[in-house]
Amino acid sequence: MGARDVHVTVWGDGAPVVLVHGSTSWGTDEAFGFTAQRPLADGFRLLAMDRRGYGDSPDLSEDPGVTGVDGEYASDYLVDAADIADLLGDGAHLVGHSYGGVGAMLAAALRPEAVLSLALIEPGCYQAAADDPVVAAALAANREGRRHLPADLPADVYLKAATESVGLPPLGPTPRRLRAAHSALHERLCWEAPIPVAELAAVRLPTLVICGTWENAPGLYRERGGEPLMACARVTAERLGGRLLRVPGASHCAHVERPDRVNDALVELWRGTLAA
Repeated sequence: MGARDVHVTVWGDGAPVVLVHGSTSWGTDEAFGFTAQRPLADGFRLLAMDRRGYGDSPDLSEDPGVTGVDGEYASDYLVDAADIADLLGDGAHLVGHSYGGVGAMLAAALRPEAVLSLALIEPGCYQAAADDPVVAAALAANREGRRHLPADLPADVYLKAATESVGLPPLGPTPRRLRAAHSALHERLCWEAPIPVAELAAVRLPTLVICGTWENAPGLYRERGGEPLMACARVTAERLGGRLLRVPGASHCAHVERPDRVNDALVELWRGTLAA
């Protein structure tokens, strides 16, 4: 598995930073991706990757030799981890959002010597905090909901339901967004991913875990998504020996909703000046 076919948008020059997006998105997506981090290219070389199945990267099915899963998934954190590990090159800062946070953590465990720092934005690494009561309840609810999800659910229906059910504005059903929704529907579930917490904690990477405070989110969205994600972020930061940054006014996409606060913290992390 390698990153040779993965599409990467490069901004700027300087110390490299690999940016890994979440589900239903891509690297330069204005809704959930890293466009709001582009100003940081003044001083850093930003590599906004498109995970396989998203953006301008190929589908997993286009290269069966890469998947290793017999075409079972349209998106796979195991494949992401290998791609990210390749993109780290001789050394890079690493940032992962949501699903991308899981791939970033696994890549960091594969090549800790190549990770200059690790930033996780609302990571979907529930297994890193599965013994927390709030996270455990969310895992049980997710598993129950997944059992009732139709196997042939169309991408446009999923896209509409995923936003409307939690009171979020609808996303335009463009071909790129529908492809992203299809991949999200058929991905290896990141919240079931085994996370090498002990291994990551042992290498003591400079680590920042970012989450929103979710006070402005619709009630259902906060209950189903915000509470477990905030708990997961808190526990993950504690167990990795990292810093937790809670961003007021933000929910799941703090890097999009409050880029001023997030960008400042990222630069401090990358320059080694982030306060403990």
